[in-house]
Amino acid sequence: MTEACDLASKECVPCRGGIPPLELDEARKLQASTPGWSLSEEGTRISRTFQFKDFLEAMKFVNDVAEVAERQGHHPDISIHWNQVDLLLYTHKINGLHENDFILAARIDRLL
Repeated sequence: MTEACDLASKECVPCRGGIPPLELDEARKLQASTPGWSLSEEGTRISRTFQFKDFLEAMKFVNDVAEVAERQGHHPDISIHWNQVDLLLYTHKINGLHENDFILAARIDRLL
């Protein structure tokens, strides 16, 4: 089983803050397990752009993402354009990345 599959099979754990965000090397290792997601230069965010044939397909994807995010208790920042959806993930309480961000990214990728 690949690491991406391992991440997608994990559950997000509540992050109450008070812990440090992932170090850049740790974030890079986890990002390698979520192909298609880009790690910000400073290693504090991951993002991905998804293209669809039209607005309705984009909105269906957003609704599916919302269901997954709600079940995990971890929510992305979402920008919707006519046929494009931009997702930005980071853990707001620590203003950086946590394993939860990569778990959610892997679970979102399963929607495709």
